[in-house]
Amino acid sequence: MERFDLYKDIAQRTNGDIYIGVVGPVRTGKSTFIKRFMDLLVLPNISNEYTKERAIDELPQSGSGRTIMTTQPKFVPNEAVTVNLDENTQFNVRLVDCVGYLIDGVLGHMEDDTPRMVRTPWSDTEMPFEKAAEMGTQKVINEHSTIGLVITTDGSINGLPRSGYIEAEERVVEELQQMGKPFIIVLNTTDLYSVETQKLQLALEEKYDVPVIPLDVLNMSLEDLQSVLERVLFEFPLRRINISLPRWVQALSPEHYLIDELLSGLREHGAEQSKMRDYPALLGLFDESENIKGFSVEKVELGTGSIEYGVEVAPELFYKVLGDECGCEIKGDFHLIALMRDLVEAKKEYDRVAEALKCAEATGYGVVAPSMDEMVLEEPEMVKQGSRFGVKLKASAPSLHIIKVDVKTEVNPIVGSEKQSEEMVKYLLAEFENDTARIWDSNLFGKSLHELVQEGLSGKLLRMPEGAQRKMQTALQRIINEGSGGLICILL
Repeated sequence: MERFDLYKDIAQRTNGDIYIGVVGPVRTGKSTFIKRFMDLLVLPNISNEYTKERAIDELPQSGSGRTIMTTQPKFVPNEAVTVNLDENTQFNVRLVDCVGYLIDGVLGHMEDDTPRMVRTPWSDTEMPFEKAAEMGTQKVINEHSTIGLVITTDGSINGLPRSGYIEAEERVVEELQQMGKPFIIVLNTTDLYSVETQKLQLALEEKYDVPVIPLDVLNMSLEDLQSVLERVLFEFPLRRINISLPRWVQALSPEHYLIDELLSGLREHGAEQSKMRDYPALLGLFDESENIKGFSVEKVELGTGSIEYGVEVAPELFYKVLGDECGCEIKGDFHLIALMRDLVEAKKEYDRVAEALKCAEATGYGVVAPSMDEMVLEEPEMVKQGSRFGVKLKASAPSLHIIKVDVKTEVNPIVGSEKQSEEMVKYLLAEFENDTARIWDSNLFGKSLHELVQEGLSGKLLRMPEGAQRKMQTALQRIINEGSGGLICILL
């Protein structure tokens, strides 16, 4: 990750306030880490010389050996300073140096065989060193930090045994996990590349389910620091999962089996992904799917906590889905072009009559007006009206008149005796009451009720003879052209 992008993302996730609580057991290198952090990242980017000098004066003391150097929690610098990396990247930064939980074998927490009394920023009275350490850790992480860093060690930095750190290490990690702040563990060691260090790193990651970075804190570089901050970014909550779909898939309804398969898988497993570092777990989600052939990460936005996955579907699925949606089989590109040509022609014809169909459905009568290219102009004629002459221009054009007619039919099956007829009526009423659709599937003499009704309707629709059809057309034509003043209609 680019340096400026990293700091922008951190500033975005912390609302511009990068307050880092550095916690852990005593004698692990917490103060050393803070001093190196300030030297590498903060001090070189403070433009105000006075602010820079004050920040240097507030750097913590650090040293080797078993004597505790930090005796009370300390803010470094005392007031958050604004760091300007470029014209678009600036943030407020402050670190908090905790005393740390006590371990066996250290010096400086006792005076004349009695607990050493210290002052803290959160109390006006002195308190025992150990109590101050516990209170300080809780206050720092819960109230004064946006990011947590647990500094622990394998013992190589000061000669203290690794076993002495375990209890204090477990306590601070447990408290951090309960508070819910993003944090990682830095394993301070002088044997970065030893097999023992690698084994300890893996063991700690498995034990705490938190990233562990082995680091020689005293000699860490700016690149090492950036690696630490980047790993912390991946401990922030995963807020949003975006899915990039092919454009044609986006046109499908949420109920479509392809969309349903995708959303069901994400609902089932996406809820398990709570941190940014969890996003690779979804990559194998659709490995067994016949429809989804690719599911990959396209964009990771650490600043907003969002991940965008790209979906690739099986190539042959396009024609299958399109055919299902259109109700016809589509065999390939050639067939699709030919079909589109036919559908466009059909749509043109439908668009002509669409409005008339709506009117017929609503009012019972609809008219399709003729288009200009259907107009037939006759030759002009000269006419005489008294002593004056004029020119008669005639034009004609076909129009379509759509009339809504309700067709009624009856089905009267003869089933036998009166009792048998009553049983049939009760059976049909019971079927109709439970499921209105099932009544049409009722079997009567080898045919469903739906088929019997359809035959009756079809018979009536074809009943009007051609002569009557022509007369109806002529009558309607005369009404349109001559008016309905002389219309007499007799229905018998």
